[in-house]
Amino acid sequence: MSWLVTSAALQRRILGLEHKKREEGPGGDAAAKKLQIEIRERVLSQMDMTQELTDEEVTGLIERCILEASQDCFISLSQKRRLAKDIFLAIRKLDFLQELIDDESVTEIMVNGPDAIFVEKDGVLFRAHDRFESAEKLENVIQQIVASCNRVVNEASPIVDARLENGARVHVVLAPVALNGPILTIRRFPKRPMQMEDLLRIGSISGEAAELLGKLVRAGYNIFISGGTGSGKTTFLNALSGYIPAGERVITIEDSAELQFTTLPNLVRMETRNANVEGCREITIRDLIRASLRMRPDRLIIGEVRGGEAVDMLQCLNTGHDGSLSTGHANSASDMLYRLETMVLMGMELPLAAIRGQIASGLDVIVHLGRLRDKSRRVLEITEVIGCENGAICTQPLYQFEEEGEDDQKRIVGVLRKRAELYHTEKLCAAGLS
Repeated sequence: MSWLVTSAALQRRILGLEHKKREEGPGGDAAAKKLQIEIRERVLSQMDMTQELTDEEVTGLIERCILEASQDCFISLSQKRRLAKDIFLAIRKLDFLQELIDDESVTEIMVNGPDAIFVEKDGVLFRAHDRFESAEKLENVIQQIVASCNRVVNEASPIVDARLENGARVHVVLAPVALNGPILTIRRFPKRPMQMEDLLRIGSISGEAAELLGKLVRAGYNIFISGGTGSGKTTFLNALSGYIPAGERVITIEDSAELQFTTLPNLVRMETRNANVEGCREITIRDLIRASLRMRPDRLIIGEVRGGEAVDMLQCLNTGHDGSLSTGHANSASDMLYRLETMVLMGMELPLAAIRGQIASGLDVIVHLGRLRDKSRRVLEITEVIGCENGAICTQPLYQFEEEGEDDQKRIVGVLRKRAELYHTEKLCAAGLS
């Protein structure tokens, strides 16, 4: 459709915005937003809700509504395109969040109510100038996201994990839990998952340590990845999956599907489900672990262990599912062992000595990740679990990160220094990789 004429009123309201911005500051932006809302309401009033309209049909309707509001004045083509794009995103997509989600340099979007939106881009956190027109509009966007992956969030169940079509992880908190409005956090993952070569290039791990971990994965060592929030646990787990032999059957179990395995043909992916008002019962990680054992898995990959499912995970590790991988939150490798003890106790009352024996016999290696003050993500420690003696779990560090200073750009310089040789080499020998 050709964009040629607009009404005098529309012309004054759009072209006069630049003058208003200079004279009134933020008021100009408010006037532009008000105009967009008015045209959007006109589009919605003309849409046939009884039919499933295509994106092209909605775009055509938006263009017609803008032209209907015009009469005898000219609007620049760039203004029309921007106005049509914003209205389309507000109706069919996730409003202005859609552009942030589509931006590959954006890694995190944090919405703290309708007025406070923060974005992490290229490792830098800043406040975005966009805002939602109301808390209701933000809730509509949240419901659109949640409904697309068969989840439910409301006042009765105000916390939910979900994901977008591009695999981005979504976490939602609504009232009455959230006091300053609906809270939406989106963690975006790259289209191409990072491989070990990428981690080597950016200095997250040394070549020697990466080679060792590759051998351990191929040989079937049970590896647990620990670290704080945002330390790169999921990214590292994706990179380790590149070493799994293609002929093995792998089952992944996650709260919200995030893992991106591209080299495994015999792959089964499972995701938990919340209970809903339609009567569907909750499906937990524990349920999925038990179900997976009837699927003849060679390896189990559990996205994250947070609670009582640690019992089922350890039972799998001790019943022949060698080469399994998982992640968990902790401040160090030794802290991860203590957290596993606590999580097992959350799921079953067992003597502490029995729990430690199960951990020591099930886990082989713990890889601890961290995010340093320069925002870089590094492998800080690779620790081997040797065994259990006198009621205590025995470990030895294989590699530890040592900081050596900073370069001219304030980036941390350090080395992942080798501390000891691998103690248990039986699986390496059995795989012919010693």
